[in-house]
Amino acid sequence: MTRPAIIINEFDAERIDKLLERPEWANSPVASALNDELDRAQMCAPQKMPNNVVSMNSQVRFRDLSNGEERVRTLVFPTAMTDSATQLSVLAPVGAALLGLTVGATIHWTLPNGTSTNLEVLELIYQPEAAGEFHR
Repeated sequence: MTRPAIIINEFDAERIDKLLERPEWANSPVASALNDELDRAQMCAPQKMPNNVVSMNSQVRFRDLSNGEERVRTLVFPTAMTDSATQLSVLAPVGAALLGLTVGATIHWTLPNGTSTNLEVLELIYQPEAAGEFHR
């Protein structure tokens, strides 16, 4: 199954790389999947980031196609995670899957427990780059 093209802001990619080198995250089930995603991503300067791409600290509305459930979450680094009802860590399986997707894209993602999920990005409610926030 081919995965949709993804675009990642170079600044985010650098921070995620550093995170994945840390022992507490390096062996997490999502780490290798996230590494693979970074390897295949098109890198983009923050100022050139298309405003329809899920980047770090974006607030995204997405649907789980397996059950039709819609959620709104802000994609954050695990160190910034304070509220699982409104935030989603990029090191959580769903967070890793959403990073870099464009609005309208769907992705089939295998979860660490072996089950898989199909996600669709419905809307970007907020994206830092679109708001002119390039250094965060």
